Amino acid sequence: MALFPTVIESPRLRFEVVHPDHYDPYELYEHVRVGAPNIEEITEWVTWDPHKHPKETLEFVEQVGEQFDEGEGVDYAIYLRNGEDGACEFAGACNLSVDWDRRCGNLGVWFRKPFWGRGYSGERARALVALAFDVLDIDVVSVTHAPDNEKSQRAIETYIDALGGRKEGLIRNGLVMGGEPRDTVRYSITAAEWQDATGGEYEATFEW
Repeated sequence: MALFPTVIESPRLRFEVVHPDHYDPYELYEHVRVGAPNIEEITEWVTWDPHKHPKETLEFVEQVGEQFDEGEGVDYAIYLRNGEDGACEFAGACNLSVDWDRRCGNLGVWFRKPFWGRGYSGERARALVALAFDVLDIDVVSVTHAPDNEKSQRAIETYIDALGGRKEGLIRNGLVMGGEPRDTVRYSITAAEWQDATGGEYEATFEW
């Protein structure tokens, strides 16, 4: 059995693993390609550029599939569940990467613009944090944003506070974007903080 679930469901969202055995790269390509709606705004603060052709998307699906198979991380396509804005509408994608030696996980996410500002990022974070602590037995989960990314800052501060975590501060040259080092702002939650803040309770189901 794989370490990571292939499907997660939360109250409003469904997460399906991005893997060559499970996922059609053309479905993702339609939303990440050059010329996709709002793609320049979507990619302003992420570490990837719009895809120039389907092979680029296929290579991404193969790469994250290999990480899944090796137990190093998981990427999910995010869909709205039935009953809100249409059945199974593609909303974005997220990931959880794991450093097992340090017992740390790191979160990442992007949403299509129509789904910004609706609390989906926090719902996604609560599900993946529960996976990290309750299933994978990780000690710490972290997340970062660019210093000027005010939308991400507001979303992250809201769910980090609710989950008992804290802001650690500015990490100089914390990542590379467009070939250039960039500062990041880092937040983290420990398993003990999560347990104290939530009682270890969460609204998500996992399927392997």
